[in-house]
Amino acid sequence: MTDFSLHGKTALVTGASGGLGLHFAHVLAENGARVVVAARRDDKITKAADDIRSNGGDALAVVMDVSDENSVNQAFATVENEFGAVDIIVNNAGIATNGAAVDVSLDDFRRVMATNVDGAFLVSRRAADTWIKEKKAGNIINIGSILGIRTAGGVLPYAVSKSGLHQMTKVLALEWARHRIRVNAIAPGYIETDINRDYLNSLEGEKLIKRIPVRRPGDMADLDGPLLLLASDLSLYMTGSVVAVDGGHLVNTL
Repeated sequence: MTDFSLHGKTALVTGASGGLGLHFAHVLAENGARVVVAARRDDKITKAADDIRSNGGDALAVVMDVSDENSVNQAFATVENEFGAVDIIVNNAGIATNGAAVDVSLDDFRRVMATNVDGAFLVSRRAADTWIKEKKAGNIINIGSILGIRTAGGVLPYAVSKSGLHQMTKVLALEWARHRIRVNAIAPGYIETDINRDYLNSLEGEKLIKRIPVRRPGDMADLDGPLLLLASDLSLYMTGSVVAVDGGHLVNTL
């Protein structure tokens, strides 16, 4: 894995208090990055940073509500005071609602957009502002979804937000390429986590898995390779890409 070495790099992961964000933070640390674990829950990110340090890594916990511009700016100020400018951003923070579109309230719709779209924009813009001023190369990895490419019922706000995040990835990649800032996205399929494990083991979940060509949900480790590729210098000529990691789900027949 030496080609994927991130030694000397500082990576900030949002939504790092659990699930995929916490997993990403550990993977980046294990490959040499200093990791900033960012989320709203101070107790959870403090434990995450402690765990990384106990495994020989270097980590800093910062409280950040990605939907709050002041919170984002304060968190970056803390990080830059401790570590200097970050090198890698992983925009992982995200929320979802379930239910028929006709029953989705405007407040719920806006809440999903505020985290999934506004949050990624605020974090990306704050990072890019420093990179451009300091003439420093930067790297942004957005965590999208196959639901931003194709869709399913009952997930309107989430699907719309991830589609918007994919388009944001491409627009920012175009605008910031001249500043040596790369912007790519990973679009996971159904990845088994604590949140969805019961569903995937249900009758409805089994029906879903049968529609995945490889006939299984993904493990979080299935995202490690794409994450490290985009985070490392091996992908220096990649920007504006949305990389699907879905067991072939997107190429299944309609």
